[in-house]
Amino acid sequence: MNAKTRNFIVFFAAGALLLASAFLALRLGSVPLSSAEFWGGMLQKEGYETYTAIFYSSRLPRVLGAILAGVAFSQAGTLLQRVTDNPLASPNILGINAGAGFAVLLLLVCFPLAYAFLPLAAFLGALLATFLILGVARSAGMSRAVIVLAGVALSALFQAGISFLSVVDPDALSSYIDFSVGGLHGVKTEDLLFPAVLILACLVASQLLSKKLALFCLGDTLAGSLGVPVKRVRLMSLIAAAASAAAAVSFTGLIGFVGLIVPHTARALVKGNMRGELCLSPMLGAALLLLADLLARTLFAPTEIPVGVFTALLGVPFFLALVLRRKRHV
Repeated sequence: MNAKTRNFIVFFAAGALLLASAFLALRLGSVPLSSAEFWGGMLQKEGYETYTAIFYSSRLPRVLGAILAGVAFSQAGTLLQRVTDNPLASPNILGINAGAGFAVLLLLVCFPLAYAFLPLAAFLGALLATFLILGVARSAGMSRAVIVLAGVALSALFQAGISFLSVVDPDALSSYIDFSVGGLHGVKTEDLLFPAVLILACLVASQLLSKKLALFCLGDTLAGSLGVPVKRVRLMSLIAAAASAAAAVSFTGLIGFVGLIVPHTARALVKGNMRGELCLSPMLGAALLLLADLLARTLFAPTEIPVGVFTALLGVPFFLALVLRRKRHV
């Protein structure tokens, strides 16, 4: 089987998985809908007002949110792993998520009733973490190693700040816990408008950078000799990854490991095809979060489990396996 045929099959299967996941997520939940209730609610038929409310007020916003967040986190992970040449790089490992968490807890400590501003605080905190990483990295020539080390160091710093604020105001910690474990409950369609625009813009930007990013595997020196403006492409990729992750964190909270697991899966399926990897990774990420959110809603219904619990159950063993494999190759 040639590469073109193989890639067609892979993308067809990924598309089918995404559509099936979205359909199941719309149909199932703590209140499963029969075929008549599902179609009656979706088409807003008379006599199905209750199911119309369930569909448009609860199910559809969650499905759209899961798709957007899955696209954002997986896209961010793909870009970060490529520009740092580190298979362990992801938004939560490099401190982007920790920056968002610190900003949210700081807001809760200073303004305990400012819940409406939590998404904005998360977004700005993630961007702050990114700009700090970029500031350190640019002072050292935008090298791969410095980006990773700066991200890990800042993540530890933000975690220390979170611990300090938790001691200062234990009441704020109880409100912060919901954000820290991540989830899509309470997401409204209007909450997704700005994140959707930003995530899609970053998706387009990553595609425009894909040809140059493909040469990063050759190393900075050789890629530069082939005409790639290495520092500029790395900077633009980091900004796109951070903006994408920040937009998702603003409405999901700290859902981890999607940006770690999915890029590796996509890379294994479309070997040596950077553009294909940047297209496949968001599709798989969206499907993963749709299924994780579906399990969160249905497994112990009517009690809902945070989505971040399911992604962590997948991600922690995956992370440890990567570390052990990397150690064997050293």
